[in-house]
Amino acid sequence: MTRLNREVLVAGVGMIPFAKPGQSAPYDEMGAEAIRLALRDAGIGYDLVEQAFAGYVFGASCAGQRTVYKAGMTGIPIINVNNNCSTGSTALYLARQAVESGMVECALAVGFEEMDPGAIPAAYPNRVSPFVDFDRECDMLVDVDLPLALRYFGGAGKAHMDKYGTTLKDFAKVRAKASRHAAHNPLSVFKNVMTEEEVLGAQLIWPDVMTRPMACPPTCGAAATILISRDFARKFGIDPQVRIAAQAMTTDRPVALESHDMMQLVGKDMAERASQQVYEAAGIGPEDIRVVELHDCFAHNEVITYESLGLCPEGGAAQFIADGDNTYGGRVVTNPSGGLLSKGHPLGATGLAQCYELTHQLRGTAGARQVESPTHALQHNLGLGGACVVTMYEKA
Repeated sequence: MTRLNREVLVAGVGMIPFAKPGQSAPYDEMGAEAIRLALRDAGIGYDLVEQAFAGYVFGASCAGQRTVYKAGMTGIPIINVNNNCSTGSTALYLARQAVESGMVECALAVGFEEMDPGAIPAAYPNRVSPFVDFDRECDMLVDVDLPLALRYFGGAGKAHMDKYGTTLKDFAKVRAKASRHAAHNPLSVFKNVMTEEEVLGAQLIWPDVMTRPMACPPTCGAAATILISRDFARKFGIDPQVRIAAQAMTTDRPVALESHDMMQLVGKDMAERASQQVYEAAGIGPEDIRVVELHDCFAHNEVITYESLGLCPEGGAAQFIADGDNTYGGRVVTNPSGGLLSKGHPLGATGLAQCYELTHQLRGTAGARQVESPTHALQHNLGLGGACVVTMYEKA
């Protein structure tokens, strides 16, 4: 991978408040509103968009068209994207490629999700699951009677505990930190602050491994991003303050299944490779990063990802947390938005919501969540089964 050959600028971002299932507008209305907000932020009309990439996991074919048509029907290509929990950043990845390659001067990426309460069910129970090999490995390594997502990430957290001595209190500190950050985010589904003691005292899902607040909630929401070229910016008098410096997408290698390691099963190798590619392409390292939005679908995955992204040494996550290096006043503020744990996780929208947050951080417009003077920002979005997208943003 090389540094981007053609500058790709973030012209506009839009995001609606995330909501609990049953408390949101329909998916098409949510997505259309996010598009309108992104266009308004960019200062352009929909007629200037040349391609659109619409991300969602739970929806029928052409739900992207249904959503984008509410912003305009100009006959442009609209590509529907589904890549599990990394769907939103996959749409962003494709839009970035379209602009970088010179195919278009202006592209839209939108992600939306209208979710149901409770554990995610199999969408097509009469067909072979794309996770069948992963589920078989999980069954072999984890012997608890819980929904699969809890077994995957709880099992990965337990593997980290067994290998490095991480404790339940470490995960509780991460969850409490997420709530403190989200309290300053008006778009978060949860804004109530939880202490470490409250997280530990909540309903126990897996003894010594997980309490209920350590798992992200099903959420409804939408977010969108407008990407443009420098020529487009000059032509229409746009002054974007943020650009994509580097981006990488990785998928699983045999180690995910052959290592018999739950941390690898949930994407540790994918995250390591994607971040290494991005650091190399951008010409900076993790020590230069002051703000990160990472995929904390469970507090356990945030802890594992600190190490995968090189924010701390292998096995050093507990010390990283204890030193307060994952929050304001520390070395790198992780998930200033509140992350998936508190902001919420509408699958198709998550990657673009991360883009929204980091764009505002680099613009200096994040309000009470503002990280002091960041020049670069890192995004990590993971989907089991699998895909991992890591994006580096920098001030333009």
